[in-house]
Amino acid sequence: MKRNRKQYSPDFKARVAMEALKGEETIAELAIRFEVHPTQINKWKRELVAGAAISSALIPTRRSRMRKD
Repeated sequence: MKRNRKQYSPDFKARVAMEALKGEETIAELAIRFEVHPTQINKWKRELVAGAAISSALIPTRRSRMRKD
């Protein structure tokens, strides 16, 4: 019998990753609380940080808006 993989919504992934970034609970505690593997939490946390870095690079700074080249 074939087992289907569990799929998580982007909102759920972001919520779990944000909880991990807060650092109030260990990854192991979060894994138990959200019923996911600790490795998965670390992966979502890295993706959230990488996505934030990319989006902050795309936001124009005040200085670049003031330049008139």
